[in-house]
Amino acid sequence: MAINLSSHVFAGNPLRPKTPKPSDPLSLSSAFESLKPHLLQTPENHPPPKSPLFKVLLFKKGSPLVSSSARGDGAVPSWNLGWISLSDCKGLLGKYGVQLTETSFVYLGSRAEEDVVYWAIDVSVDGGLIPELSSRQLCFVELRALMMATDWADSYVMGELAIAGHARALLDWHKVSIFCGHCGDKTVPKEAGRMKQCSNELCKKTIYPRLDPVVIMLVIDRENDRALLGRQPRFPPRMWSCLAGFIEPGESLEEAVRREAYEETGIEVGEVVYHSSQPWPVGPSSLPCQLMVGFFAYAKSLDINVDKEELEDAQWHNREDVRKALMFAEYKKAQRTAAAKVDQICKGGKKRQRQNSSAHNVAKSGKLAPMFVPGPFAIAHHLISSWANQDPPTGRPHSGFISKL
Repeated sequence: MAINLSSHVFAGNPLRPKTPKPSDPLSLSSAFESLKPHLLQTPENHPPPKSPLFKVLLFKKGSPLVSSSARGDGAVPSWNLGWISLSDCKGLLGKYGVQLTETSFVYLGSRAEEDVVYWAIDVSVDGGLIPELSSRQLCFVELRALMMATDWADSYVMGELAIAGHARALLDWHKVSIFCGHCGDKTVPKEAGRMKQCSNELCKKTIYPRLDPVVIMLVIDRENDRALLGRQPRFPPRMWSCLAGFIEPGESLEEAVRREAYEETGIEVGEVVYHSSQPWPVGPSSLPCQLMVGFFAYAKSLDINVDKEELEDAQWHNREDVRKALMFAEYKKAQRTAAAKVDQICKGGKKRQRQNSSAHNVAKSGKLAPMFVPGPFAIAHHLISSWANQDPPTGRPHSGFISKL
């Protein structure tokens, strides 16, 4: 099986966050000004001025609103974001006493080929909202579950996933930036939710969305043709992956790779080569958007000394064993299983199903393989498969990540 991705999962967002001219009706500033009279409109008011079509994506506790459908008998279901019109959004939430204001909305952008502006909003109301959405076969589904259910060959749904990841990162950032980190006063959204500002007139500190960069690296033993893989205590049995860690202040990416490899496994790293990067908005809500920056790291020492506070284990694995691990894991079957579960949730079959992602839903059949690695939704998969199936480049940036399993 070959998995050819034009971009990593959560990358490749088809919405443009900015337009060349601020006066463009689809631009952030123009769209935001057009939004205000729409929110103030009542049946007694005159219609608001002409504006682009507004579509809204609801989120609840980090989960976007989605629908699911199959395109034919026996076909694998496919999920889609549950966009609703602005008027529908106002009417739906108005039933439960939710008064929408312009600060409720976060601007997501527009598509080049459409006269549509897309927004996200976080809803915290309960009551009859969930049953009413369910009657429309719409439901809130965890982003990680959607990631598992996404068909990597479907470029449209991959784009939907990127949009949802971007929106969740922004909304979660709003939740963790309620107060100014400089003076402690409350912050207020600005620029249609794309930034915030301290409300204290003596402070007025500007706050931008938080990004948490993480280095992730495949440590390679050139001489013995091996790769170093680690296990964290939270991993399911038999799963191994790359080493990773947050970048510290005053540290370059390359320095972070070398430090993390040494701290976690005692391995000294020399040459560090960039591979690719991936947004990762499915971490804890306290870290709204991690950016995984992937590298190949070439070992200068080989003796492993595992830091048990960081890892459960770390071992060298030869290329053939890693290839077998990639061949064994039935990633496509796992995706279809996850897609069916999302479809059941949207159809009301399992409204409260716990969407456990710890085992990455890797389907198993027959004899268990000694090990497996994360699926194609993770940059770790592409680092590992690039090394297992072809020699990675050295001394220059990596030009792509085509995985051949």
